[in-house]
Amino acid sequence: MTSPRASLKHWLGLAVLMLPVLLVTIDNTILGFALPKIAEALSPNASQQLWMVDAYSLVLAGLLVTMGGIGDRVGHRRLLLLGALGFALVSVLTALSTTPAQLIGGRALMGIFGAMLMPSTLALIGTLFEDREQRRIAVAVWATCLTVGSALGPLIGGVLLQFFSWSSIFFLAVPVLVPLLIFGPLLLPESARDLAGKVDLPSVLLSMLALTGIVYAIKHLAGVGADGMAAVALLVGVVAGVVFVRRQLRLAVPLLDLSLLRNGTFTGAILVNLLSLALLVGFVFFATQSLQIVLGLAPLAASLALVPGQILAIVIGMAIVPIARRVPAHRLVPVLLGFAGAAFLLVAVAGGSLPVLVVAFALLNIGVGAIASVSTDLVLSAAPPTKAGAASAISETAYEVGVVFGTTVLGGLLAAEYRGALVLPGSLTDEQAWLSGETLAGAHVVASGMGEVGIELMAVANVAFGAAVVQVSWLAVMLTGLAIAVAWRSFKAMALN
Repeated sequence: MTSPRASLKHWLGLAVLMLPVLLVTIDNTILGFALPKIAEALSPNASQQLWMVDAYSLVLAGLLVTMGGIGDRVGHRRLLLLGALGFALVSVLTALSTTPAQLIGGRALMGIFGAMLMPSTLALIGTLFEDREQRRIAVAVWATCLTVGSALGPLIGGVLLQFFSWSSIFFLAVPVLVPLLIFGPLLLPESARDLAGKVDLPSVLLSMLALTGIVYAIKHLAGVGADGMAAVALLVGVVAGVVFVRRQLRLAVPLLDLSLLRNGTFTGAILVNLLSLALLVGFVFFATQSLQIVLGLAPLAASLALVPGQILAIVIGMAIVPIARRVPAHRLVPVLLGFAGAAFLLVAVAGGSLPVLVVAFALLNIGVGAIASVSTDLVLSAAPPTKAGAASAISETAYEVGVVFGTTVLGGLLAAEYRGALVLPGSLTDEQAWLSGETLAGAHVVASGMGEVGIELMAVANVAFGAAVVQVSWLAVMLTGLAIAVAWRSFKAMALN
């Protein structure tokens, strides 16, 4: 028996669903471009600047599993529309912040509503498209938007900040989400609901504590190093995670159906997606600094240098659909990961010049853009319809962990390598030396107005940063090799069944 084909209304519904996907993923990378202007306007200290970036992803990652389970029970369309309304309102309030604390609180609230949006979008694709081939195309569109959204953050941030104040990056949510609130009730059907039981509140709290603790520990280890705070956060996260798993196995109706993870294809697709997105976000992290600080490009010019890669991500994300029908995943995904590995290998060998970064970002997007489409289709296909929210939540949690891994682990290694390679002029004060060793941007701020010493400082800082980029790129090449091995092993078993 063939599944019913989707109508024009369903495809219009897909277009509406892509609005929150783009917005939430753009929000993961856009704030970095606005931090200098925010720092000038609100005068946050170093810790507050860190929390401005982290509050959103920490809360979002901590709530994705919970919101996926709630959506399975109350309906994903209802949860999506509530999340869109809340995200738009909180974004406006955050844009009006006058203190660092207000902005940090706003970012945390945006994470709550963002967690309502993401699992619902992927779950509703399964409701809209019952035909396997049409669903593959729809998933490819979703995955392409996921990848492009992360890459578009710097571009959109560069454009907005070229002409408007920092608050414009938060007002962006209103024109993006209002069409969803208007047309969503008309175009999106409600998903199948699992009415077998109520949401288990202890499971909700345990999942938040586990994910937030582990993610915070990763960030703290990468940014500050191993200390008591990192150890406590990791211990709390791991203990909460173990208790959460044990509770899910005992409950008649668990918040998260852990049986999904017994499927090797499902788990392999999740891991490959996590690693590939970490590579993408990690590349954007050091490439934007290289373009703006080392090469001296304005924010808009730096963001335009990444456009060829973004275009390729869109094209390959859709072009891979007919190829995926014919080529087994255990062969296709390793080849695509090879493109990502080639991107970092190019940077490791040839350095961080403008042509190298443009070509490398294009290669990376060819691989990651296609991988997102293939792996997400595998995730959605492996889960039964009533568990679509749980499967989507696991997939989105892996995405957020990938973002954290890319920005903190790769970024933390970049900072450590930079400090290790930096040879400072002897005439600097202790404070100037500390600021110069913290970040490349700090070195350039110290160097401004210092004459010949400043010129020397900028030169050695640029050289040290370039050396750090090379070391991080070699690590990324090794991570790509690990991802290839995971893909081959996981998807080979699927091909034999």
